[in-house]
Amino acid sequence: MLFCHSQPESYHQHSASYIREALAPFLKNEEAKLMAENGARRTPFQYILCAATSPAVKQQEETLTYLNQGQSYEIRMLNRKLAEYTDISSKYVKSIVRVVFHDRRLQYMEHQQLEGWKWNRPGDRILDIDIPLSVGILEPRSHPLHLNTIEFVWDPVKNASVFIQVNCISTEFTPRKHGGEKGVPFRIQVDSFTTNEHGEYTELVHSSSCQVKVFKPKGADRKLKTDREKIDKKSLQDKEKYQQSHETTLLTECSPWPDALNLTGPGSSSNTPSPVYHSSPTSCQFTDDNCSPNQQGELLMTCSDHLLPSSSPQDTQQWLHRHRFSPFSKLFSSFSGADLLRMSREDLIQICGPADGIRLFNTMKGR
Repeated sequence: MLFCHSQPESYHQHSASYIREALAPFLKNEEAKLMAENGARRTPFQYILCAATSPAVKQQEETLTYLNQGQSYEIRMLNRKLAEYTDISSKYVKSIVRVVFHDRRLQYMEHQQLEGWKWNRPGDRILDIDIPLSVGILEPRSHPLHLNTIEFVWDPVKNASVFIQVNCISTEFTPRKHGGEKGVPFRIQVDSFTTNEHGEYTELVHSSSCQVKVFKPKGADRKLKTDREKIDKKSLQDKEKYQQSHETTLLTECSPWPDALNLTGPGSSSNTPSPVYHSSPTSCQFTDDNCSPNQQGELLMTCSDHLLPSSSPQDTQQWLHRHRFSPFSKLFSSFSGADLLRMSREDLIQICGPADGIRLFNTMKGR
């Protein structure tokens, strides 16, 4: 069943002014930064979260936005190719919006954390879509097993707005309840795909995200007011160390979330990176003391007792079972050998506990 909210004619006629209005606080600084970093390359899409950024964030740090639990917030899906791009041939774009952990430790434990939240909040979702308020979206879906994810299709020729509701709060994932300001930060990430020759949404075209904290109703407004009062009391010299607050939040380009690639790209699991946020795509190379890089493919079977960077997620699962790490197989279900080898001793201790974490690290290193 399609849910399509038609847009008035004036909405399309003034799309250029719509983009300028949404990007007004960012155009001067952000465009200069993007042009300097990427040369003349500019991404075809821009996503704007209609919520104010905190002024209590220092320069060179990522912006932080406060949200109220259960409140509907607009994300504007802006297609910058309206003015200068003509190379996107797909009629529709599929976007996947998700709420994920910002902290690396919690990213590795995401499945356990979400299962615990589901147990304490039966029948609730972490992320919902407010369909009546959303404009220009088709086929909105929220999978019953993916409580932190929604997806929809939209026409890139017509700007779209999706309204989302985040139903968890940051303190629900902290060991002790200190209040909203001590809660863990989340990320709101949007991954967008166009269709391939078979009409499947598998071609990743853009990924971006922003950092948020979620408070109980009206808590975000109080926290933002407190931050502004705190900055106002500082001297002019100290104020220059902090970012300006903007009425809207610009999502910045990032690596695609691994689950998005698994869901949309068949056969991509062997290349799935570990679920760690990066501000830009990165690559890592590994070598093994017992097998040279050129011999890794040939020795994958003969060196089965060693976890290799070239091991697929399936091979990694078998390796975990062989070495009596079955209790953690579900946690590392999407990890390749390279993903697991990338983890430090401290990471494994935090995730698996001291005894199993140290044993897993030593086993991976062949000790």
